[in-house]
Amino acid sequence: MKFVKIALAIATLLPLASHAALGGAPGAGSSAPKAVRSMLQNTAAYSVNTSVNADGVAVREYTLPSNVVFAVTWQGPVRPDMTALLGSYFPRFVSAAEARPHGIGPMIERSSDLVIQSVGRPGNLFGKAYLPRLVPAGVSIDDLQ
Repeated sequence: MKFVKIALAIATLLPLASHAALGGAPGAGSSAPKAVRSMLQNTAAYSVNTSVNADGVAVREYTLPSNVVFAVTWQGPVRPDMTALLGSYFPRFVSAAEARPHGIGPMIERSSDLVIQSVGRPGNLFGKAYLPRLVPAGVSIDDLQ
């Protein structure tokens, strides 16, 4: 429980990035943009906004035509602000991190309504989080990178 309190305190003190919260509208995660570069791609089923922040972390937001983020992916030397990326799902990320042995293997939370995968080592961290019920038909989660 102490870890949860510390993680939540640190997360609230971190500056917010310009990312959407999972399950929310794009850009809903912050009012202070920090993206160094950004690129938008569109397909019929979803659009992808890729941004790279000053720390070199690339974040991709996968957004439905209804303007809801159904998945986010990240890769970089550090983890992005997970509070901003996961929004209301952040406490489940913290719980999953607490449940695994410290420093051993990937951190994976898998349920019917949320999947979070976070792997890597310091200097090369990557992962994805998505809401299975919102993934468009015919879209492979493995293609979201």
